[in-house]
Amino acid sequence: MRKRQILVDLTKLKVLNCGLGQVAYNTGVEIGKYDMPDLKINLLLPSQFKCSFGDNVGYVNSYPLHKILPTLIRDFDLWHSTSQLSSVVPRKNSTPMLLTIHDLNFLYEKSAKKAENYLRKVQNRVDRACFITTISDFTASEINRHINLKGKELRVIYNGVKLNNLNDKICPQFVQKSTPFFFSIGQIVEKKNFHVLLDVMKNLKKFNLYISGEDTSDYANYIRNRIEKEQISNVKLTGSISTEEKNWLYQNCHAFVFPSKFEGFGLPVIEAMQCGKPVFSSEMTSLKEIGDKYAYFWNDFEPKYMANIIKSGLIDFEQNPQRKTDEIKYAHSFSYEKNVNSYLSLYREILGL
Repeated sequence: MRKRQILVDLTKLKVLNCGLGQVAYNTGVEIGKYDMPDLKINLLLPSQFKCSFGDNVGYVNSYPLHKILPTLIRDFDLWHSTSQLSSVVPRKNSTPMLLTIHDLNFLYEKSAKKAENYLRKVQNRVDRACFITTISDFTASEINRHINLKGKELRVIYNGVKLNNLNDKICPQFVQKSTPFFFSIGQIVEKKNFHVLLDVMKNLKKFNLYISGEDTSDYANYIRNRIEKEQISNVKLTGSISTEEKNWLYQNCHAFVFPSKFEGFGLPVIEAMQCGKPVFSSEMTSLKEIGDKYAYFWNDFEPKYMANIIKSGLIDFEQNPQRKTDEIKYAHSFSYEKNVNSYLSLYREILGL
């Protein structure tokens, strides 16, 4: 039997340390484990990652020229576009395309004109696709509200979540070891809503807070200026950190705090839970769904209320050890094995195997 040739777009590897970059990397690692009699998986990725995922998969180098000349990529039996705004699509209209949509957050983050433009691009991708997947029930509801699926099936397949090489950990130099701390991570942009934590930490002075992530935005400068002007000595923007530093911070923080307003999934919530840490999160967009009964939620951003939720949650988490056990088990249910096998089954379903 001829193996059906599948192309999986992992071009998001070009920004390895962002959420989509990590999803792409761990997807490649998991797919690379499978030598299947009926399917041959080929990975479209930046050239520096060629041969990074073993011999069971094929490799197709991605180049900027592919955006305007997709004919440079050979034909496949099925094309999996793993991001809703991927710049490369199959060269033949007859090639079936599976499209994964992560979120429609641009509807709330962008100006009306830009949001309309993004939505039109996503609609065009949906029109090109034969099947749609997404990463949460929340995002599925958003797609049904704003996108015309034209009868195409939409299926929810949750992300896998994995912290790589957890035993490789380094205490960052900025950590004050004598003081317990909270941790948060994400690109320092407005949708992450990190600024609300500044006033919260004024009410929790015995703790430090480290917020890690790319911090070159105007919003990051606004937070830094407030920290300096208001002398909030227990909050620090750390900038980007290494994987080893991230592992250490997850494993040694007193709690993980995540006030984000817009998430299609919320990877850091599950990452923190996998390390057995109490998680305090906004309940907006997908976060209530992903955090489920295992996170402590804020339904308001009033500082004293948020601080009190943290105080009571820390006590509850300490006094109920079963909660930690259940949280870790729940968090590890978001495995790449489950995610990739769901997609392999879907590839076969689409191809009629």
